[in-house]
This record gives sequence, C-alpha cells and structure tokens, in this order.
Amino acid sequence: MAESLEDLSTMLNDLNGVSQRIGLKMNMDKTKIMFNVHVTPMPVVVASTMLEVDDEYVYLGQIVRLGKSNFDREVNRRIQLGWAFWKLRHIFLSGIPQSLKTKVYNQCVLPVMTYGSETWSFTAGRMRTLKVTQRAMERAMLGVSLRDKK
Repeated sequence: MAESLEDLSTMLNDLNGVSQRIGLKMNMDKTKIMFNVHVTPMPVVVASTMLEVDDEYVYLGQIVRLGKSNFDREVNRRIQLGWAFWKLRHIFLSGIPQSLKTKVYNQCVLPVMTYGSETWSFTAGRMRTLKVTQRAMERAMLGVSLRDKK
C-alpha cells in the first residue's frame, strides 16, 4: 500500500532490487496493482515491465477486492470449486461403501467450499445457497434425482 503512485513505484523498484541482490526474482506476471476510488489509475513500471491493473484477484485462495466487498462472488466461486472437486469422485469414492460417502463429502468437498468462510458475512440468502448446494451434492452422491419420488 502506498500514498501515491510515485511511492508505489519506488517501493516496488526497491523490493525488486533488494530481491535480486539476494538471489530472488519478482514474478511480474503475478504482481498486480489495485487502485481505490481516490486514485486515478496510471501505469506502474517495475524493471521495464508494466504491471497489470486488476479490480480483483485471487490471493491465498480468496478473492481480494477494494471497496464494497461482494461475498456472493466468493461463495459462488467456492461452490464451483466444490462441484469441480466432486467431479473427481471416481478417484476418491472408488471402493467406499455407500454409508461412508457423506463422510467423504464432509471431509473433502465441504472444506473446499467453505475455505476462508470465517471472513464472509453470511446473509440468509448465502446460507440458503450453500444449503441447496450441499443437498444437491448429497443427492448426487446417492444417485437420487429431484424428480425421484422417494
């Protein structure tokens, strides 16, 4: 974080220089710049590379955004990751009895979906979305459709 673009540029160039002196190299493809509403976005160049400006990006598994946080996007992204992990079920459910499949869900898929959730502000709508997804995944585990009358 910096007070001005000049400060930011100086800080990043200093970081790059010190890193190179001790044998490290900044990954300019992963280095991103974000501006708040009080700063006019302008290009920032470090070691002859113009850094990319982003509104949001994933850092340590969470979407980082400036301004008003929109946790709905993070919840939806996590649900997509949970379904992607569920698609690998043929790998981690092979040979497991039907009675243990819910346990596998709780130990494998649920943590993928709720990683970092302690920072989310939960509304009734977000809770409902997660519950609906959980029930849909449990139905998928059991091979039961919503159309089945069981």
